[in-house]
Amino acid sequence: MSEIATDIIQKHLKPNDKFIYGYAILKGLPDPVFGNYQYGISIEKKLDDSILDQVKNGPTHEYHKHYLTMNKKLDELAIAITSDLNKSGIESINITPSTTTELLNTKYNEDLRTELSHKMVATRAGLGWIGKTALFVSKKFGTRLRLVSILTKTELVPAQNPIEKSRCGTCSICVEACPANAATGQLWNVTIDRDEFFNAQACREQCRIFGESKLNSDIRICGICVAVCPIKQ
Repeated sequence: MSEIATDIIQKHLKPNDKFIYGYAILKGLPDPVFGNYQYGISIEKKLDDSILDQVKNGPTHEYHKHYLTMNKKLDELAIAITSDLNKSGIESINITPSTTTELLNTKYNEDLRTELSHKMVATRAGLGWIGKTALFVSKKFGTRLRLVSILTKTELVPAQNPIEKSRCGTCSICVEACPANAATGQLWNVTIDRDEFFNAQACREQCRIFGESKLNSDIRICGICVAVCPIKQ
């Protein structure tokens, strides 16, 4: 089944140098709402460097538009791949790449945690690790990417071992650049909860301020830590 899934995914990932993907075993990790969907496919698409390079003191209109466009394309991509997987006998569901501001303000407001972490799927697929500002850091694209996930009931054999600890070392560029002072600088590993090294609520509040002051909109976006990370293709 892994070969069938790989053929389907590669058919959709064009141009392939802008994507990375991998398979993950997630037994016991997804929220119980997902039932027997205990295997994952993580797909990452590279963001545009020319747009990210302009994000210096907060989000730009171009970055916001790029962010929304990328989410929409990844959502459509995951839907198309999921459809083909199901037709091939690999029972699958796609998980939208981003949660709406409304849901984050209501359903997920208390701890800003959804039923499935795309970053968790990606680390279990061996594609990267969690950085000091709680970003997913890929081995290929650094932080300049967006993620989407597909869950399956069919085991797909991972090509790489899960990554279970940070590879950021002593680098603290994102910590120092964070306008919300949301990160402690502690290195992530799978035994550490996000809240021990990163204040997601402080980050979200700064994103709200940026949305109002720089984009004149009720949105939550920043991008500074994404732009400053020195790991990039």
